[in-house]
Amino acid sequence: MGVLPEIADSLADLGITHPFPIQEMTLPIALLGNDLIGQARTGTGKTLAFAIPVVQRTVVPHDPEFEMLGAPGKPQALIVAPTRELAIQVSGDVSDASTKRGARVLTVYGGVPYEPQLEALETGVEIVIGTPGRLLDLAKRKALDLSHVKSLVLDEADEMLDLGFLPDVEALIARTPELRQTMLFSATMPGAIVSLARTHMRHPVNIRAESSSDSQTVPATAQFVYQAHDLDKPEIVARVLQAEDRGRIVVFTRTKRASQRLADDLAERGFNAAPLHGDMAQGAREKAMARFRDGKIDALVATDVAARGIDVENVTHVINYSCPEDDKTYVHRIGRTGRAGKSGIAITLVDWSDVARWKTINKTLGLPFDEPVETYSTSEMLYHDLGIPSEAKGRIAPPKERERSEGSRDRSAGGSDRPKRTRNRSRSRTRGGRPVDRAETGDATPSAEVAAPVQDGSSPESGAANGEGGQTRRRRRRRRRPSGAANGEAPSSGGDAAAVTSDAAAGSAE
Repeated sequence: MGVLPEIADSLADLGITHPFPIQEMTLPIALLGNDLIGQARTGTGKTLAFAIPVVQRTVVPHDPEFEMLGAPGKPQALIVAPTRELAIQVSGDVSDASTKRGARVLTVYGGVPYEPQLEALETGVEIVIGTPGRLLDLAKRKALDLSHVKSLVLDEADEMLDLGFLPDVEALIARTPELRQTMLFSATMPGAIVSLARTHMRHPVNIRAESSSDSQTVPATAQFVYQAHDLDKPEIVARVLQAEDRGRIVVFTRTKRASQRLADDLAERGFNAAPLHGDMAQGAREKAMARFRDGKIDALVATDVAARGIDVENVTHVINYSCPEDDKTYVHRIGRTGRAGKSGIAITLVDWSDVARWKTINKTLGLPFDEPVETYSTSEMLYHDLGIPSEAKGRIAPPKERERSEGSRDRSAGGSDRPKRTRNRSRSRTRGGRPVDRAETGDATPSAEVAAPVQDGSSPESGAANGEGGQTRRRRRRRRRPSGAANGEAPSSGGDAAAVTSDAAAGSAE
């Protein structure tokens, strides 16, 4: 098809030897430098359809004509993506196609420090891939020079429209040369995107990988729609995670809070789940995606902003935990499975309040689920449809709180050799304010004793005089005893009655 042997060999090393329909139709036109609009269902190979022409038309440092360029080391190609995850995924595909060719690729997006990106631009790059906000920021700083770009790609243009990035995209296009190749790829073509194409493209060739009568969804994806109660949805997801032949699962929620809450709930039930939403730091988002790709996470609970950037192998199930906002969101969500010719399962849980919204989506896409069946986590139909074992429950491990409480009960029952802490109630002064002489009492830690009452009506002085040997008795300090002793219990001293000192009496009055 006219692809350079270096690129073909790089892809062959990854097992890619035959093109998908969108690639087969796009490559002959794109390799000639013509403008084009590519429209195909998500997951059908659009990325390589523009990655291969971009890499092939880029002059790399080892080419003889590299030094003849007007500005060697300045970006020759710009690829704009709506989300960070999609930018990272596109960058991976471009790098794969350029393994043997040696084009320098830089990925630019927000949420990470500027310094590495600035250093790479200073050193020199041939292909820049990024999100509109950070790209425009670097361009305004004059760190990113777009005046030598000869290939411009707008990927998932309809999503950039939905996210409000169209003004930034227009500003980026204005910084590129007028004589450039522009390729626009999108799963849907709203009016604003058509207008953008007419304004900035020169006689573009429209390429559609399937006929206009085909469904927008991938035929290899089996779709199930259930009417489910919001409180029962975590139980349903937990059972789907135990389905037969289940690989990686992506669960989509409408809000960031719902994403975090469901991921925590699934983890507490014993499943390997992680959230992916906008409130997470960029490093945490990349770590979650890396663990998901490596198979260390079974379920990724994501918001819609991440729907465009998840291109992971062996995603067998997509669960719409929250009903999609519209038909475009539905198409892009379930497009995370059934990719590259593989089959997949898409499950949509429609709450009672979302029935009207779902009927609109169903009618627009021509789906046969106008009346979703009321379904619960215990419904036999759910187990039968999705291949869930009959013994599956909503939990595969005891919750952490239960483990902690059981551990504390074991310790209280004598399971721990740790001695109990006793409270040291020794004082440095009496209640009357006089210092305590511990050497005089003869105890290192005085016990909490209460002086015996004066008996036979004798005065304290006479009581002291009646001690053994006629010696003056030592004074005992009054100590507060537990409530039992205060209610008439006899003092523990087994000998002579101690006199109540005037200081102790003062303390009692206080």
